[in-house]
Order: sequence, then structure tokens, then C-alpha cells
Amino acid sequence: MLDKDIAALLPRMRRFARALTFHREDADDLVQIAMERALGRSEQWEPGTRLDSWIFRIIKNAWIDEVRSRTRRAELFAPEEEGEHVGDNQAAAHQQRLAVQKAISLLTEEHRLVVGLVLVDGLPYKEAAEVLEIPVGTLTSRLARARDALQQLLADKP
Repeated sequence: MLDKDIAALLPRMRRFARALTFHREDADDLVQIAMERALGRSEQWEPGTRLDSWIFRIIKNAWIDEVRSRTRRAELFAPEEEGEHVGDNQAAAHQQRLAVQKAISLLTEEHRLVVGLVLVDGLPYKEAAEVLEIPVGTLTSRLARARDALQQLLADKP
């Protein structure tokens, strides 16, 4: 039963992972790692608690592990498929989406986490704070700083 409930969360898990990684392949790997950890440690989940919060915490911790294990940071480039929409009538919206993705990628790790949970996935502040294991007040101040930084980055875009 738990495996079906976890599987139902896959779209949200993928959205959150994409918000953290900005690369489809990294996000897919992160979701796979989280699924393996969740299913392998299903006895650690306490029935009656929010399954999505537990899964998002696993994703967050897996991403932190991955970032720490990388010896170097590669520069961010737009994936090859991003060029598929050049000349499309949706090009302006696509360019705006790319600008937002780039701006989010320039945020600090803690700001990307709160943006991913609250603004991308729509998690309530209390639940996002539980996932990140921080007080709600800390979450709201980080989110406010992240929004300010995003507005500044998007205002400064060429």
C-alpha cells in the first residue's frame, strides 16, 4: 500500500527534484534515489504523518549528499533540447521560463530549497519548514530573501 502512495507522489517528487537540480537527468536520478531510500526504509515512516513531507525530506537530504559528493561544480548550460523552440510562437514564454530557471539556479542552496518547496510545489509553510527541519519563521525569512533575490536577478537580466 505504501509503495502505491509513494508512486502517486512521483509527479510532485519530480517537480521538486527539478527545482533543486535544474537538470532533467539529475532530477530523475534524485527521484530514483529517493524512491529507493523510501521503499528500503519504509519502516521509518510513521503512519498518520504526511507521506509527502517525509519523501521531500528524503529528496532534500539525497540532494545535499549529492552536492557534497561532487568534487567540482560544472557551469550551467541550457540542455540541448532547450533550442527546440527557437522561432516558435511560444519563444517569448520559453525565454522567460529560461530566465526564471537561470535566476533560480543563481540562488543559494537554502533559497532554492524554500523556493522549490513553497513556490514550485506549493507546500504550506509549516510543512515546508518540517521538511527542511527549520522553524517556520526561518522559512518565511528565507523565502522573502529568495523572492527579493529573484526579483533583483530578473530585473537585471539583459
